[in-house]
Amino acid sequence: MIQKEIKYDLYNTQKNEILKLNVSKYKGIYLIHRAVVQQLNNKRQGTANTKTRSEVRGGGKKPWKQKGTGRARAGSNRSPLWKGGGTIFGPKYKNYNIKINKKEKNLALNNILYNKVKDTLVITDFGHNLNSPNTKLLLKEINQLGLNNNKQNKILIIVNKKEKNLFLSIRNLQNIELISVHQLNIFALLKAHKVIMTLSALHHLNKAYHD
Repeated sequence: MIQKEIKYDLYNTQKNEILKLNVSKYKGIYLIHRAVVQQLNNKRQGTANTKTRSEVRGGGKKPWKQKGTGRARAGSNRSPLWKGGGTIFGPKYKNYNIKINKKEKNLALNNILYNKVKDTLVITDFGHNLNSPNTKLLLKEINQLGLNNNKQNKILIIVNKKEKNLFLSIRNLQNIELISVHQLNIFALLKAHKVIMTLSALHHLNKAYHD
C-alpha cells in the first residue's frame, strides 16, 4: 500500500489554486474487481421462487387405487407430472449478497479516483444558477466546461448534496449521472468517461479519508 497525493486544478476560478486529495493506492487490480462483483451481486434480488410438490396445495388422497383401473399408477395429484403439481428443479429464493471489508472497498475507490485524475474536473459549484428544472441550461454549463454531450461518453457528476432542481434537470439524460459524494461507488466511477466534482464534495472526500 502506497500513500499517494492526487492534485486537481480548480477549473472555473481566477485563482491558480491546486487542490489535493490524499489516498492510499494499492498495487493490484483485484480489489477493484472484488468491489465491482460485490456491488453487482448485492443488486440481485434473488426472489424467483417456485413450489415443489410438498409446497403446493392439495394432494393428500391417492387419486385412484393402485391396480385394476388400467391407468398409470398415481400417488398424488400434486406430482410434477400433473397439471397444478409441483415444479422439478425450479428456481428457489437465494441470497446473492457477498461481503467485502470497508477498508478494501475504500482502497478500491481510492485506486479508481487516482486513475481518473486526468478525466476529472473540480469546480466550485455546479447547477447553482438553477431556479427551476432546466435541462437546456444545464447542458450549456456542461459544454462550457469543454465536455461534449455525446451519448457514447458517460459523465458522472459528484456533488456534496443532491439539489432538487439539479436532479430534475439531469434525470432524463441517459449519458449523465448525478450522485452525491455519500453514495459514491465503484461501478459509477468505472462507467464514467469524464467526472465533474464540486469543491464541497472534494472536501468531504478529504475529510472521510483522513478520519
